[in-house]
Amino acid sequence: MSVFAIGFALGAIRVLLLVPRFGDTVAVLLEAPVILAISWRMSRWSVKKRGLMTDTGGALLMGTISFAVLMSAEFVTAVTCFNRTVAEYFAGFWSVPGAIGLAAQLCFASFPFLQATNSRIASGR
Repeated sequence: MSVFAIGFALGAIRVLLLVPRFGDTVAVLLEAPVILAISWRMSRWSVKKRGLMTDTGGALLMGTISFAVLMSAEFVTAVTCFNRTVAEYFAGFWSVPGAIGLAAQLCFASFPFLQATNSRIASGR
């Protein structure tokens, strides 16, 4: 849950400070590595805490649920706070910043599985 709060804060900084200065694409390119680095660390902590370091199935489920929660929260925020229609929300993924954001979200979702797979390989299981 912490990574969602951090992502929300970084998103606010991106929209309020970076987009007006640099435009959408550059703002997303500046935000993405920061949130992905934070997400990687938080995912590793969460995977360890829940005993999924070698459970690739459990880690895959964790990433899938996290992605669903993230996308749901983003959708609700877009519709309620930014008055976007459903069509506008999905059309946003066809823009360069939208595609970069979606790619980053898919990376975020893959982190638990990648970490569990890496641990499993390293431990010889």
